[in-house]
Amino acid sequence: MAFRPLLRQRAIAPTAVTAFAATTLLWPTTLVHAESPPEHAIARKPIYDELPPSRSKAPSSKSPEPSTSTSTTPTPTDRLASQIRRVRLSIHDYTASVESSFNNFMSAVLIQERSFTSTIASLAPPRESNERIMPGALYVLVAAMSGSIVTRNRNVLLRATVPFAVGLGAAWVVLPLTTRNVADLVWTYEEKAPLVAENHLRVRGAAIEGWKQIKLRGEKVGEWSEETIREGRKAVEGWV
Repeated sequence: MAFRPLLRQRAIAPTAVTAFAATTLLWPTTLVHAESPPEHAIARKPIYDELPPSRSKAPSSKSPEPSTSTSTTPTPTDRLASQIRRVRLSIHDYTASVESSFNNFMSAVLIQERSFTSTIASLAPPRESNERIMPGALYVLVAAMSGSIVTRNRNVLLRATVPFAVGLGAAWVVLPLTTRNVADLVWTYEEKAPLVAENHLRVRGAAIEGWKQIKLRGEKVGEWSEETIREGRKAVEGWV
């Protein structure tokens, strides 16, 4: 029985706390007025429709100013990339020039080789002729050596000219077509030097004229010898 007032007090305390919390939550924080709200708070609809925003606003005559680009300093990476690019371009140009020079050199070598082979092939006699180079060249060499042997005890001029003249004569006799082709080839080179060509023509003309004179004198000597032999035969026949 002595604990009943304490139990009643403990039961009243939670009830009071609950009522206070409910009052705090449910009590309005703003005051509600019974009179009508002010006129500026009421949103009234206008009589005429508003124009669209695109038409209501006048077009601006000023064009937007172009944005000026701000110059930025190159970074170390950009400078390194530019230097590498320059080095690569220089190496590429040098390699291309070396390759072009090598190609030009090889083209010149091939052209010279083709010209040399075609020239040597043009010196050979045609297949239809019976002229053979190998035995004929040996005959010409033997003739030139015999001329040097004959003039070994003579002066220097004879030792230099007689073997060449004897070998050239043997070449014209043994290898006439090949010798003609060689003479034409030499003449093409001599035409590049007018002085040498003129001297060659003079020497050739003198040689041809001398050969004609030799042939003429030989014919005259032959006729004289035949006439002499005929007269001697007649004289012997008259004695007999």
